[in-house]
Amino acid sequence: MGATHGHRQGNHGRGDAGHGADGSTHGSPDGTGPGQGRPPGHGDAHGHDHGHGHGHSHGVSADADRRWLTLALALIAAFIVVETTIAVLAGSLALLSDAAHMLTDAVSIVLALVAMRLSARPARGGYTFGLKRAEILSAQANGLTLILAACWLGYEAVHRLLDPPAVTGWMVLVTALGGIVVNLLATWCLSKANRSSLNVEGAYQHILNDLFAFIGTAVAGLVVVLTGFARADAIATLAVVALMLKAGYGLLRDSGRIFLEAAPVGLDPDAVGDRLVAAPAVTEVHDLHIWTITSGEPALSAHVLVEPGGDCHRVRRELDGLLREEYGLTHTTLQIDHVPAIPAPAGAPHCATAHGPVHHDGPHEH
Repeated sequence: MGATHGHRQGNHGRGDAGHGADGSTHGSPDGTGPGQGRPPGHGDAHGHDHGHGHGHSHGVSADADRRWLTLALALIAAFIVVETTIAVLAGSLALLSDAAHMLTDAVSIVLALVAMRLSARPARGGYTFGLKRAEILSAQANGLTLILAACWLGYEAVHRLLDPPAVTGWMVLVTALGGIVVNLLATWCLSKANRSSLNVEGAYQHILNDLFAFIGTAVAGLVVVLTGFARADAIATLAVVALMLKAGYGLLRDSGRIFLEAAPVGLDPDAVGDRLVAAPAVTEVHDLHIWTITSGEPALSAHVLVEPGGDCHRVRRELDGLLREEYGLTHTTLQIDHVPAIPAPAGAPHCATAHGPVHHDGPHEH
């Protein structure tokens, strides 16, 4: 790209020895030797540093997540059978809608468990990140099932508002109270799992919305018992529909951002670029990309130009620490180059296929 020399670095948390352009070792194999404070990584004969592995920890093991989700699935599956039977006998759409919602809960947990298995597989072949985004696919499927179920239930609820059937209020009330207990237990189980995972959060949102739905159904059953107002059943269903649409939209939005390689919410790439270019000896930052591999694993790559005579290794170490400490970015790849000895024509980019804004040391437009 016209630079005099370059250095690439991947900060991924493994303590390998570092190597310079001449192949000399700058750190011990465990990363604790005289590496001048350099983050763990290793290089090749071209001065390109690479790192492997990940230092991501969510405080809850994957095995524990699977146990909690399996327990919640067992509770929900058992209650679906009971509730569906009573819904048919009582003629209650609210109970039937709750049973349908619980079925989507069960499906969401199954998807979450399958996604966990897939995402745990090591990276190999063409899948250089493994199958980590299987979790995001699961979250997107959960959001879609919520919206589709809400559309069907909304149609049925409007129909019953116009022509309300007879509803056995006490059966609705008793079943809804049982559903509240089951969903409280299931919600508690999933609250113990790692909710920073969008996959687990999708299943959690399913069950949490079902808990609210059962509360609404219990109120509707009580109204029918006390007043005989059968339309309360359909009104409770519409309240459930609103909750399902809200949760489904949120899951589709969040998973969609990850699939479209958007920066994590709350992390402004322009602000990060300005912060990097303000570092000593840095004159330009371009090709800056920030995205999310899967839940809780943001990543960054950038091309950084350093003033002539600047210490590329020192700059890279300092930028590495800055990204880690100020932004929590530990999966980073930085290409560090000196400014070309022969300046490019005015207005010409340093890279022929540069992407995104160019950040300069000083006032500039994004």
